[in-house]
Amino acid sequence: MEFNLKKIIKALLFSTSEAVSIKDIQKVVQRYHAQAAAERQPDLLEAAGEPTIVPAAQPVQEVIQDIIDQVPTLLTATQIREAVDALEAEMRDANDACRILQGPEGFRLVISPAYADWVRLLRGEPRPQRLSPASLETLSIVAYRQPVTRSEMEAIRGVSVDSALNRLLELELVAVTGRADLPGRPIQYGTTDKFLDFTGLRSLGELPASDVLSPAQISEWITRATTPVAVGDAEVGLPLEDQSSAAIATEAPPEDEKPAE
Repeated sequence: MEFNLKKIIKALLFSTSEAVSIKDIQKVVQRYHAQAAAERQPDLLEAAGEPTIVPAAQPVQEVIQDIIDQVPTLLTATQIREAVDALEAEMRDANDACRILQGPEGFRLVISPAYADWVRLLRGEPRPQRLSPASLETLSIVAYRQPVTRSEMEAIRGVSVDSALNRLLELELVAVTGRADLPGRPIQYGTTDKFLDFTGLRSLGELPASDVLSPAQISEWITRATTPVAVGDAEVGLPLEDQSSAAIATEAPPEDEKPAE
C-alpha cells in the first residue's frame, strides 16, 4: 500500500468532529513509527508486560517494512499544508459534499453549504437565522477596526449599534477585549475564533482589503465625524464673494448714465 498523505489526512478529519491541528498530524506519524519500531522488537514488549506479536511470514514482513519505509519520519508543517490545500482543491473541483474548513485551531471536515439543508432536515434542526444588514455592517466594523468601542462604531455607522452589537455578542462572534485608555474607560470589542469559523478564515490577516472599511479611512471618518465643521456662505445658500462682484459688474448702468442717441 502506497503512503498517501492526502488520504490519511482525510481519514483523520473524517474520524472526529474536532479540529485536527498540524501538530496532531505530526504526532500521528511519530506514533506510527514508534509502534512500528516496537513491533520489530517483541522482546521489549514482553518485558514491559505487553502481549507479543507473532512474527509474520517473511514476504509479509517485507511488504510491511516497505510501507513503513515510505512513511517519512518527520512531516513538516509546509508538507501538511500543501497536502491539505491539494485535498481541498480536489474536493472543490469534484463538487464534493464535504469541504475542509481551516480555522485557528486546525482543520475540520464540514458539510458543504450546498448540502447543509439535507443534514439539517435529517437532524430536525431549524433553518439558521441570517445576520441582518445592520449586524453584518457592525461586525465588519469590529473586524477591521478592533479593538473598537461602541461610540466609535456609532460614529462610523451614524446610528445606534445596541441591537446589532447585542446580537453579535449573543452569537459569540464578538467579545469584550478590554477597555480603552480614554475618559470613562469605555469597553472595547473584538472578534472571536467563532468569527473566523463563521467567515472561513484562518486568521485576521486573511481579511480581504477593503476600500470602505480600511482602518485608516475609518479613523479619518471618526475624526471627521467628531470635529466641528465651520459653515460657510455656500453651505447656507449665500453667493460667494467673487460671484457677488461679478453680478455687480454685469448690472445695467443707471438711466442717467446711458449714452445719448
